[in-house]
Amino acid sequence: MSQFVLVLAAESAMLAAVGLAALLVGGAIGAFIVRRMTGQSIATAKAESASILTRARAEAQTLSEKAMLEAEKSSLDRKEKFESETESVRREIRETERRLSKREDLLDKKLESLTTKEEQVTRTGESLKAREQQVAQKQDELDQTLDQQKLLLTELARMTLDEAKQELLQRVEEDVRLDLAKVVHKLTDEAGAEAKKKAQEITLMAIQRYATEHTAESTVRAVPIPSDDMKGRIIGREGRNIRAIEKATGVDIIVDDTPGVIVVSCFDKIRQAVAVESLNRLIADGRMHPSRIEEVVEKVKSEMDERVLKSGKEAIMEVNLRGVHPKIVEAMGKLSFRTSYGQNVLRHSVEVAFLSQIIAEQLGLDGAIARRAGFLHDIGKAMDHEREGGHPKSGMDFAKQYGEREPILNVIGGHHADIPSTSFYTPIIMAADAVSSARPGARRESMEKYIQRLNELQDIALQQPGVTEAYAIQAGREVRVMVDARRITDDEAHTVAYNIAKRVSEEMTFPGEIRVTVLRETRAVEFAR
Repeated sequence: MSQFVLVLAAESAMLAAVGLAALLVGGAIGAFIVRRMTGQSIATAKAESASILTRARAEAQTLSEKAMLEAEKSSLDRKEKFESETESVRREIRETERRLSKREDLLDKKLESLTTKEEQVTRTGESLKAREQQVAQKQDELDQTLDQQKLLLTELARMTLDEAKQELLQRVEEDVRLDLAKVVHKLTDEAGAEAKKKAQEITLMAIQRYATEHTAESTVRAVPIPSDDMKGRIIGREGRNIRAIEKATGVDIIVDDTPGVIVVSCFDKIRQAVAVESLNRLIADGRMHPSRIEEVVEKVKSEMDERVLKSGKEAIMEVNLRGVHPKIVEAMGKLSFRTSYGQNVLRHSVEVAFLSQIIAEQLGLDGAIARRAGFLHDIGKAMDHEREGGHPKSGMDFAKQYGEREPILNVIGGHHADIPSTSFYTPIIMAADAVSSARPGARRESMEKYIQRLNELQDIALQQPGVTEAYAIQAGREVRVMVDARRITDDEAHTVAYNIAKRVSEEMTFPGEIRVTVLRETRAVEFAR
């Protein structure tokens, strides 16, 4: 209100100043007119002066009223604005007071809740302390009782505590071992009965439907010569002929005191075949000098390339494959010169192709895919000396480079379990591979490796607890194990067989499969006198 009174006083002072100014202006105008009209009559001057004065007064009055109206209007506007701002501030103050009051109520409630919880925690803590004391007291009583019982049991059993523990553990171990053997035996019988029956049916059907003639070609290393004079001609003056042969073919020629023969040594079977054929032609021709040697070797190489390509095409046509890249055909042709344990790898691939098709069709899968995968599964053996890694990886990379796709690639890379199987075709080809390799007459091995494998089989079997004797029979395809009937039960005999088979699979390398037979026998002998 004090501000409003000050505003009114200021406006009144302003109005008085405006009136005084108007009077001064009128007086000045009158004086001016009087000076201008000195030549006129005094009456006219007075009349005009009065008229001017009247107009000046009227204008001063108008200005004064206008100024008063504007002052009043400005005062009203300021008053309304002041009241509006005052009301807004009051509303904010009331809202703040309301929120503070609400928050205060909430704080009161929380304080009350915390007080209640604190009281509950205090009561719970006191209760726990009391219970802890009771538990400690009962634990002391229990310990005393246990000590008394242990002492009493020790006196009755005449055994120390450690001896009693050991005896108990042994009995529990025997019971558990016996139960485990029974469970393993039962599960193995139940799970293997149907699977074994179906597997035998499919395998026998596949073998009956495809019984191809097997030829185990061995790469010729010894080259017969008609006389010892021919040895000298093969060696040549200062060894130039034999060096020319070795350089042109990439093999090693061994000429020793053995009569009527020279030896060709090389890991690459194709190079070895080229060298053998070239030597046979040179010996038959009789002309032996470096230029003639190079001419014959180049001709034999050209014929060998054609022979390799022809072998690959014939095998592709035999297994009825389409869309095979020429490089893959050439690689498969090279397998005709590769053997594994005396088994020709190309013929082995053809066998696996047809066996895989039959097994896949019996299982409701695509026989064409299985046949293609089985035929190409060992393609890595044609270039494993040119690429890094074993033949599964190098074969998979080679086949992928020349257009083969899954699941063929997984079969090539995983048929020896080097990578996880991603389709049903991989285990099918693994089974067909085992069938082709394990059948009688398919493979041969050296006597030294044969004896070593038999000894390893017998040693693994004899290392099992309870085994008294072990014999490897049927050319190492089966190991028969005799166990002590007083230490091994019938159910535990199955566990012994399982452990031996597992160790053989993990520690030995062998074609096909090995059968483990555990024999348990009890003999009662008495004499009548």
